[in-house]
Amino acid sequence: MNRDVRERAIDADLPLMDFILMRIKKLEEETGICRTIFAVCPNSISVIKTALKAAKRWNAPVKFAATLNQVDIDGGYTGLTQTEFVNTIRQFARSIHLEVPVIIAIDHGGPWLKDRHVIEKWSYEDTMAAVKKSFEEAIMAGYDLIHIDPTVDITLPKGKQIAIGTVVDRTVDLLLHAENFREANGYPKIAYEVGTEEVHGGLADLATFTRFLDLLKKRLKEVQMEHVWPCFVVGKVGTDLHTTDFDPEIAGKLAEIAAQYGSVIKGHYTDNVKNPQAYPLSGMGGANVGPEFTEREYDALLELERIHDSLSFEGKIGRQVHMKELLSKAVVDSGRWRKWMQPDEDRENFYANPPNRQEWLIKTGCRYIWEKPEIVAARYRLFENLKLQGIDAGSIVEAYIGRAMDKYFSAFNLVDLNSLL
Repeated sequence: MNRDVRERAIDADLPLMDFILMRIKKLEEETGICRTIFAVCPNSISVIKTALKAAKRWNAPVKFAATLNQVDIDGGYTGLTQTEFVNTIRQFARSIHLEVPVIIAIDHGGPWLKDRHVIEKWSYEDTMAAVKKSFEEAIMAGYDLIHIDPTVDITLPKGKQIAIGTVVDRTVDLLLHAENFREANGYPKIAYEVGTEEVHGGLADLATFTRFLDLLKKRLKEVQMEHVWPCFVVGKVGTDLHTTDFDPEIAGKLAEIAAQYGSVIKGHYTDNVKNPQAYPLSGMGGANVGPEFTEREYDALLELERIHDSLSFEGKIGRQVHMKELLSKAVVDSGRWRKWMQPDEDRENFYANPPNRQEWLIKTGCRYIWEKPEIVAARYRLFENLKLQGIDAGSIVEAYIGRAMDKYFSAFNLVDLNSLL
């Protein structure tokens, strides 16, 4: 990975992400070209490998934004701890001689944003302590950025939203813990991202958005931490898990407000967005994409199953692999699909929901079960059977995911950015 950019960031006394955003702003002033950082949610090993190859292909930085559900002390659903995650990225990067900056980040680090904490009804004290420990592990592993997101409180009455003042206080608490730990142990500077988790509501209007930033600035000054300011602020820009309509007008307004505080806007749920080219034009500093890549990985596996079935019909395959059936069963059995149910849908009987909803829940829910032993074993058999027939199954999977990633590198004006940094 590009050590030169990291060393220049250290010389500038800036975290890597802040340095890259500063250079992007300078390049915009010089060339008029706006750019948006592409952040990949690493929900499988295939996604990680494909993202690194895409970054090399486009000669552009890439950011990995890993939730605590995905990567954590307990391994998350990817099976990776923070250290294993960083080492995995470094190993794959070395294997392709990658020479672009790779930014590694926590996504949505906050109380009750890890599913286990909600399911087991952890107390505020316990979930905060766990999140702080996860932050420490990430810093020790070499993460570059932490997204602090204390916008969820399961102890509140149903329908009542958390107060903005409480969000600010908890943001500062977590930021202070991370910074004090980092400084006490001599780790390099890291960047921060703050803001709402759209699934649960939050900073949805301009007045509340501005008030949040005002209060955050005031509180950081009170604790003499005003020099540690978030480079990214998450904005509600029209997209969520069920919509693909990015709103350039609201994004532009949020970007103008954030710029007054020295930050840029980060968009979440950019998956399958209809107008990705509007992101840089609207001043968006970054955008996260995740479930879309799970959907493409699922599509690729179904194509491989069709090829496998055809070869089996011709008598060229000894043992069948019913991939779609196994994936569906694993997702349903996991129960993780309930997290994404709408109020009018059946949370108890998966099969009582419309077929199109079942299909969507399975496709997006596969990210939770890729590492289940029965899925790993079935996938291995599928790939090995195809390999014996001269078919490179791994390349087909990466082609599906890579095609989805390419549109973001292109639309976000990231081609050859590495050479300009």
